Amino acid sequence: MAQSSNPDTSQTFHTPVLLNEVIQYLAPVDGGIYVDGTLGLGGHAEKILRYCGPSGRVIGFEWDAAALKLAMNRLTSYGQRFCALHRNYAEIREGLNEIDILRVDGLLLDLGVSSLQFDSDERGFSFQKNGPLDMRMDNRTHLTAEKLINDFSQEDLADIFFYYGEERQARRIAAHIVEQRAKAKITTTSHLARIVAAAVPKKYQPRKIHVATKIFQALRIAVNRELDNLTTILDSISKILKPGGRICIISFHSLEDRLVKRKFKDNPELHILTKKPVTPNEEEIKANPRARSAKLRAAYMKG
Repeated sequence: MAQSSNPDTSQTFHTPVLLNEVIQYLAPVDGGIYVDGTLGLGGHAEKILRYCGPSGRVIGFEWDAAALKLAMNRLTSYGQRFCALHRNYAEIREGLNEIDILRVDGLLLDLGVSSLQFDSDERGFSFQKNGPLDMRMDNRTHLTAEKLINDFSQEDLADIFFYYGEERQARRIAAHIVEQRAKAKITTTSHLARIVAAAVPKKYQPRKIHVATKIFQALRIAVNRELDNLTTILDSISKILKPGGRICIISFHSLEDRLVKRKFKDNPELHILTKKPVTPNEEEIKANPRARSAKLRAAYMKG
């Protein structure tokens, strides 16, 4: 989601990434029904509601209870044109069935971590602030990063770091974690970051990012089953969109982008609108540095 935040407030002041581009490719119209599968703080949803007025609707899906509450407060003025469900985006079909909607005119997914999550110490998404090793998008689930780090085998940890973080030093880091957790349980973000830094010789550490960056990415993906969820929704597109309905997906790392690209290409019912991913311009990146790695891909259902 890569939203910028105002450190002095918990209100809904934030900047949705690639906002104008989303509207361009989603092309909302009056009377249409649109799904924002990653509602977040409601920035994209609000813009879609404006463009599909006066009678269009937006159904928001959000698995983070804190974000859901803020988004609902933000969009309350839209009345029955907006509906929010406390669900994972992998559950969009089930959620739509509950409210008697069979298919929709557009679907947006803005993948990644919002500022609300990333900047909260207690959520444990970032090693830049010391907090518990949690990383759950949805606190109703049971698997945390702490449990994963302390209970999973060395081989499983190495696989998670390698496949989800694309970390070349995965086995070295996993071995050091297992060695250190035998001495004391690893419970905080800063503790884990120090362990990772100590595991990798300076000559192998990246120059532009912290050595623990890919490890934290991998843990977050594993804890929240992000690639599994994305696969589920991508395999369901044909049963969610109406003929002519559009899908826009914003990803923030290569694993997601490659998966979206492949699934779009392999679906014979989809016509791809973006031959190459759409990325933020320099002005947007300057205003919102977290948007720099965003990539938007879009397609529509053939009639």
